[in-house]
Amino acid sequence: MSIAIRPALVEDAPRITQIYVDSWNAGFGELMPPAVLDDARIARWAGDLTAGRWWVAEQDGVIAGFTGICPSRDPIDPHLGELDTIAVDPPYWRSGVGTALMNTALEALAAAYPEAILWTLANYPQGQRFYESTGWHPDGQTRADGHQLAYRQTFSR
Repeated sequence: MSIAIRPALVEDAPRITQIYVDSWNAGFGELMPPAVLDDARIARWAGDLTAGRWWVAEQDGVIAGFTGICPSRDPIDPHLGELDTIAVDPPYWRSGVGTALMNTALEALAAAYPEAILWTLANYPQGQRFYESTGWHPDGQTRADGHQLAYRQTFSR
C-alpha cells in the first residue's frame, strides 16, 4: 500500500476532525478526557486548516492521518517552529503513515526554522518513543503542572 502526502484542504476538515477525535480517544485513553466529534470541532479544524501549513496522508485514496506546523506558540518565538499536531487514524497505526507525515513536517520545519518544538503528554510513552525515533529529544521543559513535556529538534542549515 502506498502512502501519498498532499496539502490539506478545508473540505478535508470533517475527516481530519474524525481522525483527531478517534486517535485522541484511542491514544490518550485515561490520560485525558475523551474528545467529542461535533460541528463546532469541525468548524475549528476548518479554520485551522486555512491558517496554517497542514498535510494529509492518503492510503488507497483514504485520508489516514494528518500533520501541521506553525511558528512556536509556547514559547512565542517566530524563529522556532512547532509541530502543531500529528494524528493517525487508529486502524493505520504502525503502517508507516505517521512516519511519512513526520518526515513531511520535519522537511517543512527544517526549511523554515533552525529549530522546532513539540509538546506531548508526560505519561504517553508510545508518543514519546515515536518522537524520539524521528529525531526529537526531550528538552527538560514542562507545562500544565508537569503534565506536558517539550521535545526539540535542531536542523543544520
